[in-house]
Amino acid sequence: MMRKEKEYNTIVFDLGGVIINLNVPRCVGHFKQLMGEENVRNILGIDDEGEGVVAVSAATKQLMHDYEYGQISTDDFLRAVCSYCHPGTTIEQVRAAWLSMLDELPQERLDYIVSLRKAGYRTVLLSNSNELHWNPIYEQYYLERYFDRIFASHQLHMAKPNKEIFDYVVREADIDSEHTIYVDDLEKNRKAGEQFAGWKTVASIEELKQICNL
Repeated sequence: MMRKEKEYNTIVFDLGGVIINLNVPRCVGHFKQLMGEENVRNILGIDDEGEGVVAVSAATKQLMHDYEYGQISTDDFLRAVCSYCHPGTTIEQVRAAWLSMLDELPQERLDYIVSLRKAGYRTVLLSNSNELHWNPIYEQYYLERYFDRIFASHQLHMAKPNKEIFDYVVREADIDSEHTIYVDDLEKNRKAGEQFAGWKTVASIEELKQICNL
């Protein structure tokens, strides 16, 4: 049943850390075994905290950037990462370690998105992702069932928290920013959503429920 009036009409969701759980410590642990702790930080630019670290090498920082922006293939990414691992490490070991970051996706979160749509909200997905993480999630959960529009960094060749991706999403999805809530677990992305798109932001679905009373 459509709500007659509401303050907000569109919900923009991040994917990792909001809808699907991420297990960054597990992923980091696997890569420590494959390449050592220093290389995990310097090459992959991630640590146990999950927010990432600044890569020391400009070349390796560019590698992570290029993969998230869809500017290199998954095969090229895996081969490049493998080249920094201990001798004897295989591409399949690197692939498995990268995929180990993905954790469960509680069905109740998808059910909540369905309830939002039934109540008349538009739902939009805006994710910084990469092909190796994106494809199994998209295919297993049929994300198009839950969102009116879907935007992924590796497909758009742009990423949060840069202004261009927010401008693009607002324009392409015809978003009424004054009446939009953005859910993202990373503070830097929420600040960008507020600054560049004028969205109200929250860090979790639980916070969203308090605003929507649903």
